[in-house]
Amino acid sequence: MENTGQYKTKQREMILELLKNNSDKHLTAEDVIGYLKEQETPVGKATVYRYLERLEEQGIIRKYLMPEGKGACYQYSGDTRECHRHYHFKCEKCGKLFHVQCEYLDGISKHVYGEHGFTIDSSKTVYYGICRNCNS
Repeated sequence: MENTGQYKTKQREMILELLKNNSDKHLTAEDVIGYLKEQETPVGKATVYRYLERLEEQGIIRKYLMPEGKGACYQYSGDTRECHRHYHFKCEKCGKLFHVQCEYLDGISKHVYGEHGFTIDSSKTVYYGICRNCNS
């Protein structure tokens, strides 16, 4: 049974540090569990999911649903809302996540709102493809 008063502060710090150090990537709960196991600090799957949920509720991380219902991944965003001001490109080969500011995509968002009355949330929009390095 987990002690919620002093519940494994070290593990929480390790999870948060992992997410911060990999803020350019989307990590899954399995990635977090594997990392903790490698550090000889294993934590149960349900506990990791609960902590990730808490971090998401606090706005410290963002949750992205994987295509075709294959789970979710998470990205550190800190306590700012910067992700509302740019787009996300995810390389399907190397897994790297790029934050991109693009006036052209801003124009598409404006068009969609003007013509269709729909506001695109760029903080949750991820374009998947192959990055420049992997295309070489």
